Parts: sequence; C-alpha cells; structure tokens
Amino acid sequence: MEKQYKAVFFDLGGTLRIAFLEEAYMRHARRKMAEIAGTDMPYEEFYQMIEERYEPYRKWALGEFKESGDEELWCKWLLPDYDPARIRQVCHELSFQYRQCKGRREVVDGGVEVIKGLHERGYKLGIISNLIGENEVPDWLEEDGLDSYFDTVILSSVCHMRKPCSEIYDLACQQIGVKPEECVSVADNIKRDIAGAKKAGIGCNIIFRSPEKKHPVEFTEENRPDYVIEDFREILNILP
Repeated sequence: MEKQYKAVFFDLGGTLRIAFLEEAYMRHARRKMAEIAGTDMPYEEFYQMIEERYEPYRKWALGEFKESGDEELWCKWLLPDYDPARIRQVCHELSFQYRQCKGRREVVDGGVEVIKGLHERGYKLGIISNLIGENEVPDWLEEDGLDSYFDTVILSSVCHMRKPCSEIYDLACQQIGVKPEECVSVADNIKRDIAGAKKAGIGCNIIFRSPEKKHPVEFTEENRPDYVIEDFREILNILP
C-alpha cells in the first residue's frame, strides 16, 4: 500500500537538537568569540555588547520573516564598527561561537534512531530551521555521519527566509520533489512552526514537547497540530 506521506521535515532547536546550559562550555564560547573578533574589551563585556546589538536585529528578522547571512549579520548588525575585512574572514566562526554561548547542543534522545528508521522506511528527510550561522549545521551533520540521510537542508541564514513564512516550506518541497500535502513537519513551536506549515499546505504536523520545554499550551484551530508527542521515538509509531 502506498504511503500517505513521502517526506518528513524536522525543525532543529528544541526538536531534533536540544541545548544544554553548561556554564563552562558557554563561558569558553564567550571568550573565544571575543578572541576571534580581535576586540580589546573584556570578553564578558564584549558578549553583552553583542547581545544588545542582536536585539534590533532579532526584531527586524522576526518582523520581516527574514534572516541575514553571516557576513551581513556581523558587518551590518553586530560589529559594524570593526574592520570589515577582518570580520568577513571570521564571520562564520563568530556565528558558530555566538550560538555556543547559548548552550551545548546534542541530538535529542531517540533522534538518530528516528532518522535511520524513517530513512529505512523510504521517507525523504529534510531540515527546515530558523537560525543564524551558515556552516554549523552542515558541519554537524557531516561530523555525526548524518548528512547522507537528509535530502534537503533549509536554513534561514542561507535562504534568507524565516518560518512562519510559507515560502520556506515551498522551497523544501521543491528541492526534494514532493507536494506539501505529502509532507510531515516535526517541530516544537506552535506559533512559528504550525502556522507556516499549515499555510504552506503541509499534510501532517507533529509537535514535540521536550522535557526541557514543557509548559501549558493553548491550541486553536490555527495552531492545532495533528499529533503532540513527548518521546521522539513516537514518530516511528505515527509514520509506518
């Protein structure tokens, strides 16, 4: 019997990857970021400056459903008063270290099992994620030996679109040759992920409530998912 769905798209933060707040790891990243930028400021002071400058960028990104690539992010928004030639050379590493300042990321418990299981069942797999940094995800997939399982990886920092805009889902569908109604979205944010996926016509929406992010959620017709799971492995029971 032909499967109802042919492809599964995963969100990353809070879904396929979970951030753990390890202070020593995060402090090392703050120090490394200042070192890479070549600043004379104490690294904690430098980090606070970046955080303050990130706020107007985030407001713009959320309001316009857009994302800057690494060069624009650092040369225009975060370090416009630093030597642009130097910042262009190190912008990818700056983005990576800035994200590490927020925590150490690991694949969610059961994540690899689900990826391999769905792949064995013939599903096409993709990633659709809002994040800064162009290189972190491809590097992680290669290092963990997971890159061969994914048919498309759509990052807002590369395509310059952010969920919930429906076009980011359209792009993913086009890249792997499936119709939106043949796809499943697995994500954790009902406001950002469900609204965009439904607008794009994604056939099935699964919300993952990780142990780190359990909080009361009020569903409406606009954001109601088809399934809510608390163990990532439940996906294998939903998708035969």
